[in-house]
Amino acid sequence: MDKRKGRRRTERDAKEAEWASWMAAAQDGDSVLYERLLKSILPGLQGFVRVRLRDPASAEDVVQTVLLSIHRARHTYRSERPFAPWMWAIARNAVIDAQRARSVRRRREVPLDVVGEVAQAEAPAPEDASLSPHVSYALAQLPASQREAVELIHLKGLSVAEAAAQVGISPGALKVRAHRGYRALRAQLGAELK
Repeated sequence: MDKRKGRRRTERDAKEAEWASWMAAAQDGDSVLYERLLKSILPGLQGFVRVRLRDPASAEDVVQTVLLSIHRARHTYRSERPFAPWMWAIARNAVIDAQRARSVRRRREVPLDVVGEVAQAEAPAPEDASLSPHVSYALAQLPASQREAVELIHLKGLSVAEAAAQVGISPGALKVRAHRGYRALRAQLGAELK
């Protein structure tokens, strides 16, 4: 068992030494060895990223980002230092960035069924042309972007896609604006909208 571990460590050390020499040559302008380096590290990077992200499409995007980052930062690599830790740090940072971005997107997304429920519970019917003075006042107090989203969807009766096209934003962004508008209306009007 110890012999296998020792052999694997020796093979890994040899591979890392080879990568370091190829990177040093690439820094000196050797494009053939640079291409060989990128092809050699690719399978390991793919495995590293896939295990951490579990989404094949996102993983491929992040692998490409890592390769691009290595390319852009290759001048920062110091040949007297091991190559692998430098490469894995770049890969780890790219994975963390992707996970953070995915987390932020998830927090910003409002499920369509939630938007629909809020709209049905809170918004006046499109055919109700005469809003109460309280509702009109509350609507006027909303930020312009939220007011516009609420008016287009629920007073003019446009679909989310139509309203988004009219405003010039994505349907998701319009849904977020509308949801925030409904929430603000609910806070201002309390039980009147129920």
